[in-house]
Amino acid sequence: MIELDLLDWIVLCAFFAMLVAVVGFSMRSKENDTEDYFLAGRNATWLTIGASIFASNIGSEHLVGLSGAGASSGMALAHWELQSYIILLLGWFLVPFYWSSKVYTMPEFLERRFSARSRTFLAGISIVSYVLTKVAVTVYAGALVLQTLLGIDTIWGIDFFWIAAIGMVVVTGIYTVLGGMKAIMWTSVVQTPVLLVGSIVIVWIGLDLAGGWAEVERINQENLHLIRPWDDPNFPWPGVIFGSFIIGFWYWCTDQYIVQRVLSARGIKEARRGTMFAGYLKLLPVFLFLFPGMIAVALKEKGIISYGSSDAAFATLVTELLPAGIKGIVIGGLLAALMSSLASLFNSSATLFTIDFYKKFKPEASENNLLQVGRIATVVIVILGMLWIPLMLALSANLFEYLQQVQALIAPGIAAVFLLGICSKRITEAAAFWGLVIGFALGMCRLVMSFFAETLASVPVMGWYANENWLYICVALFIVIILLMVVLSAFTQPKDEESLKGLTLQSVDPDQVAEIKRGIDYWDYVHTAAILGITFFIYWRFF
Repeated sequence: MIELDLLDWIVLCAFFAMLVAVVGFSMRSKENDTEDYFLAGRNATWLTIGASIFASNIGSEHLVGLSGAGASSGMALAHWELQSYIILLLGWFLVPFYWSSKVYTMPEFLERRFSARSRTFLAGISIVSYVLTKVAVTVYAGALVLQTLLGIDTIWGIDFFWIAAIGMVVVTGIYTVLGGMKAIMWTSVVQTPVLLVGSIVIVWIGLDLAGGWAEVERINQENLHLIRPWDDPNFPWPGVIFGSFIIGFWYWCTDQYIVQRVLSARGIKEARRGTMFAGYLKLLPVFLFLFPGMIAVALKEKGIISYGSSDAAFATLVTELLPAGIKGIVIGGLLAALMSSLASLFNSSATLFTIDFYKKFKPEASENNLLQVGRIATVVIVILGMLWIPLMLALSANLFEYLQQVQALIAPGIAAVFLLGICSKRITEAAAFWGLVIGFALGMCRLVMSFFAETLASVPVMGWYANENWLYICVALFIVIILLMVVLSAFTQPKDEESLKGLTLQSVDPDQVAEIKRGIDYWDYVHTAAILGITFFIYWRFF
């Protein structure tokens, strides 16, 4: 249990005072319409876009789950944190299509490229993915951290875990509902530095107590490599390289949760530079969130700390290492990560349901009615996510690994549809729709079969599908969906040229190309090269 010093409370109070001020400012400047509430009036700058992308991505599941992954498997899951190059792909390649189309959501873009039924199905998939991954993981991780830090088991006979979970959801929901996307993006500017400072302190103190990085490397030497044998039972290199890209492309380039930030930009130039800023920030998690798990292993071996499950590694570092006055900063960082992820989730869920379901089937609905429906939908999604938590814990001993396993089953179909749909005008509506449906169905079959993997082990085909490495399954699903879409497109009719204008590589509008070129300068190339260079160096260092 943490005993907070007066200085810790002062830091926490200052942090929350800043959040209240930012939310208050957002409430004063927002208008009562859906564009302002869901997309911040399409007036966001590169600073707020980049900070919001990073803060939305880095939630409590990273501090808990990624540190836990560092403790249990070393650098194995670092591939997912070295995806700045995919964020650059979003900024350079996909932003021009998304932003120019003036859509609110990714399903809406899919409707313009393909059809209404593809839009509806993608919206449904996205909401299911939020329940299975983002809601369940974020709420679980945040509640686990608070329970560990405060050392409280029960209150009034109720498990404190659920009290903490519900409390966090309510507090975060209040400022999200009041301030909308503007509140989320501006609070991210405040939360991001707090989160980074808190993690830096943990790494600094942990390395000092462990005897330096060389000592941490020595103790974790078996888990230091990014590239592992092709037959590694957990992280084979072909599965990691190709599987992590498929998951990353889906998450960074097609998921409403992330792309909604660039859709709020005041222009293509600001959107692209926002992704560059996010690319720099995304290089930090390996050092600030995964390394603490490896540091915890070293400290445990030396007898300095003691913890049970790997997911408890980060919270143990906080409780046992930090001096008075520093804990407030770190706990503020934990709360910042949690609230930023939850707030972004709430707003994205509300946007998907309101724009892609309710407004579509009730186009005469007023702006106030749409906002009210979005808020109600968010509450329902959060409740479903919390109910999924017990089943989530049965799938994997490590939180971050669970997150990637489920995303590996959701990503292939969506990634294939967007990638082929933008790259080729020949891909048809039927191919896209059935690619989404079959990809999702196959993924959910594997998820259900995972609960019975041992029982099915001796059954032909089904046994392989239930027990094969999840990364290889991800790659196999992606290849199957690509082939399926190509074959279906060969036998079905594509959309006419006029309706595809500006939506595929072959039909980009000349004015759109001119606008993109006007917004590019020397520094855009410099920053892109720098991000790619740093990524390459990390891969070389931990090959």
